[in-house]
Amino acid sequence: MTMGSTRRTVLATGAAGTAALLMGCGEYGGDDGDSVEEASPGDAGTGGEELARTADIPVGGGKIFKDRKVVVTQPEEGDFKAFSAVCTHQGCIVSSVSDETINCACHGSEFTITDGAVAKGPATRPLPAEEITVSGNSIRLA
Repeated sequence: MTMGSTRRTVLATGAAGTAALLMGCGEYGGDDGDSVEEASPGDAGTGGEELARTADIPVGGGKIFKDRKVVVTQPEEGDFKAFSAVCTHQGCIVSSVSDETINCACHGSEFTITDGAVAKGPATRPLPAEEITVSGNSIRLA
């Protein structure tokens, strides 16, 4: 009987611990499952991490931030866009921005700098848009 009691205690404790863990995870998400991201102390009220200065992004081109997996483009003067830098074909990080396209060297896919649409396959899905804010000369992740 000691063996059965010990086993029940372990199972009950494990179930209670799992329930507590799940309840704790729910504290940080909304009812729809979205997670809440806290701003860094230096970024309060200004958006997220600064990616670049506006002067760093050429008109008609862009810049890839491999560590953040984001590409920022400037299709026209003062119009900044951001997209995931992960190619939708097979998950490579895009390698360059030239001739108004975002280019993946892995298999040759190209995406437009204006909306991330596929300009040349084999990719069939556009690059997902990323949220940025432009304030003064600063471009930040939103």
